[in-house]
Amino acid sequence: MKSVLLFTLLAAFTALSQQPATKPAPSKSAGGIPADTAWHDVTQWGVEGRGWGDQERKRWFDRLPAKADGKVTPAVWGLSRDSAGMMVRFKTDAKTIYTRYTLAKTNLAMPHMPATGVSGLDLYARDAQGKWRWVNVTRPATAKVETTLISDLAPGEREYAAYLPLYNGIESLEIGVPAGAKFAGLAPRAEKPIVFYGTSITHGACASRPGMVHTAILGRRFDRPVINLGFSGNGRMDPAVGELLTEIDAAVYVIDCLPNMQPADVTAKCIPLVKQLRAARPNTPIVLVEDRRFTNDWITPNKKKFHDDNHAALKAAYEQLNKEGVTKLSYIPGDALYGTDTEGATDASHANDLGFMRQADVFEPIIRAALKP
Repeated sequence: MKSVLLFTLLAAFTALSQQPATKPAPSKSAGGIPADTAWHDVTQWGVEGRGWGDQERKRWFDRLPAKADGKVTPAVWGLSRDSAGMMVRFKTDAKTIYTRYTLAKTNLAMPHMPATGVSGLDLYARDAQGKWRWVNVTRPATAKVETTLISDLAPGEREYAAYLPLYNGIESLEIGVPAGAKFAGLAPRAEKPIVFYGTSITHGACASRPGMVHTAILGRRFDRPVINLGFSGNGRMDPAVGELLTEIDAAVYVIDCLPNMQPADVTAKCIPLVKQLRAARPNTPIVLVEDRRFTNDWITPNKKKFHDDNHAALKAAYEQLNKEGVTKLSYIPGDALYGTDTEGATDASHANDLGFMRQADVFEPIIRAALKP
């Protein structure tokens, strides 16, 4: 009996030993990302929306060069360290795309703007017809983000674009793909950029994600680079910012500062700013934009009067510039920038996604005409 039992155990052990060994599951990071992921540092090929070429930066993803510190106001300098408007492009055939990045600020959201817009990385891809279409956005919960950006992608190599956070800065940013996947970082395009100088709205408040601010929408529609110089609460037609603008060989300058200015300021500062730009860039189109109306100004008379007076001041400056023979100057009225149904803002002042789309619709034909030779 013992010999039979021994024979049975020996046979079972032999059968098990002849089975192929099971491969261990690949190790993964705390974020669930495979350890053999191929990581690519975007600073190695560059981002769009980062003007002034290779001039020294205090932080690689700052919007203004280091020399601006001390020339612009401290508020503008601090806000310029947000990565609003920057976009990184790449091509891959990966079926999964990862990202890891470190944010400059631990305040990931605002009361009226979600973390996806303030601190998210927003991914788009070109479809088979070459049109940019949305893919996914990160949902940051900490200042260090390591996550799967998208998985289960349709097979095929395609071009992607990821918009950087609007109201946070970036210390480092990498794109990851599975081992063996094709990957190529795409250098910033050489076309002249559309340059926007403005306020918190241009900065991106209160888009739900970085790709939904009107500057980004217009960048996709025109399929050309954009530089976003929106400074929340501090877009005031400052000469120091104007001097920096003259250094950019822009396709068009869009000046959208009225939400941060009083009528007297508009009268005092608009004409000098336009002449400053025109002296340095005689042939670059300049577009002046009236401020949007608060969506509740229909029932708040003081706000309505503020907009009326601001618009009148900008229109008078525009007409005076025309009388003086300043060329290539265009004008965008502000009354319908968010639409006329009061639904285009988050807090009466700052656009929601609907307001940004409507604003892009108003801007597009004016900018398109300005871009024509």
